[in-house]
Amino acid sequence: MWIRHIPNRLLPAGLFVFLLGAFPLLSGAQNSSIGKGKPMLLVANQKDRDLSVLNPDSGEQIALIQENAITGHEVAASPDGRTAFVPIYGNSGVGKPGTDGDEMLVIDLATGKITHHVNFGHGVRPHCPIYDKERNLLYVTTELDKSVTIIDPKSLKIIGAIPTGQEESHMLAISHDGRFGYTANVGPGTVSVLDLAAHKTVAVIPISHMTQRISISADDSTVFTADQTKPQLAMIDTATNKVKGWIKLPGHGYGTASTLDGRYLLVAVPPVNEVAVVDLSSKQIVHELKVPSAPQEILMNPNGKVAYVSCNTSGKVAVVDLADWKVQSIFNAGKGADGLAWASGSSR
Repeated sequence: MWIRHIPNRLLPAGLFVFLLGAFPLLSGAQNSSIGKGKPMLLVANQKDRDLSVLNPDSGEQIALIQENAITGHEVAASPDGRTAFVPIYGNSGVGKPGTDGDEMLVIDLATGKITHHVNFGHGVRPHCPIYDKERNLLYVTTELDKSVTIIDPKSLKIIGAIPTGQEESHMLAISHDGRFGYTANVGPGTVSVLDLAAHKTVAVIPISHMTQRISISADDSTVFTADQTKPQLAMIDTATNKVKGWIKLPGHGYGTASTLDGRYLLVAVPPVNEVAVVDLSSKQIVHELKVPSAPQEILMNPNGKVAYVSCNTSGKVAVVDLADWKVQSIFNAGKGADGLAWASGSSR
C-alpha cells in the first residue's frame, strides 16, 4: 500500500510518526521510481532518524525510510543501487558520553524496508561505511574497538577486522584500487594507514590535537583531513605517509571531496557556511560558495558535473555546478542532514 501526494515534511509530528510506524516507505506517487532503474541520492538525517531518498536532478523526495530509535549518521549503497547500509552510531558525539550503537541496518531500496540487522556483538559506535567495488567488501569504522570491521555484503557476515591502533577512528577513505585505507582518528588527531589485504596498520600519521573527516584524491596520491584546531587542511603524501603541506581555509574545515578529473578539491567550511574550492595545482582557494548552515559532507555525482553538500542544521542539500561554480539548487532533506550516498538504480 502507498500513501499518495504527501507533501515533503509537512505532516503534523504525531501523524508523521504514526505513518512511519505503519508504512516503512512513504512516496509521493504510487508508481515510485524506486527499483525502476533510476539513480537516487541518499541522505542520512541524524535528528529525524531517517533516510531521505531523493531524485538527484530535481530534489523530489522519492521515499522516506525510518531507520531506528537511535540515529545513523552515514550511509553507503551497493554498486547495483539495490541496497543501502546504515550503521547505527548512537546518540552521542565522538568521544562524548551516550549510547553505543551495536548494529548496522540493511535496507532494500526497492521496497524501502529494513531487511537485515548486522549485529557487531557489543557497543562499537559503528559509523562510516565504505563499499569497495574492487573486492566486493564493505568496511565500517568501529570506534570503540579501535578498528575497521570487514563485512561480506552478500552474506552480511562479519569476516574480519583491521586494528587502527588509535581511539575514535571515525571516518574512512580507501584508495581506488582497494589496497589501502585511511582513518581520521578524531581525538588523537592522527590518521591511521591500513593495509586492507594484510589487515594491519602500517603507519600512524600525526596531524594536530584533533582532526575530522578524510578523503583521497582522484589519483590516490594525496589524502586530505581537516585540522580542528586551526583553519587548515592537511595534505598527506600516500607514497611516504607523511604530511607534505597545508591548505589555508577561511574557517575550520570538515568534509572534502575531489572532482572526478582531479583538478579541484571541495571543502566544507561550517563556521562560515561555505564550500571552498581549492585548485590542486596551486593549492589555493579559487572559489568560495555560500551554502545553507553547517555544511558537512560532499559527494560527487558520477557524471562529474555537480556535487552535493549536506547541510546539517538547515536540513538541506546544496547542489554545486562544477562548471560555473555556483549553487544551482537547494534540496530539502531532513533535520541533521549528514551522510550522503549515490545509488545507481537497478531495473531488477
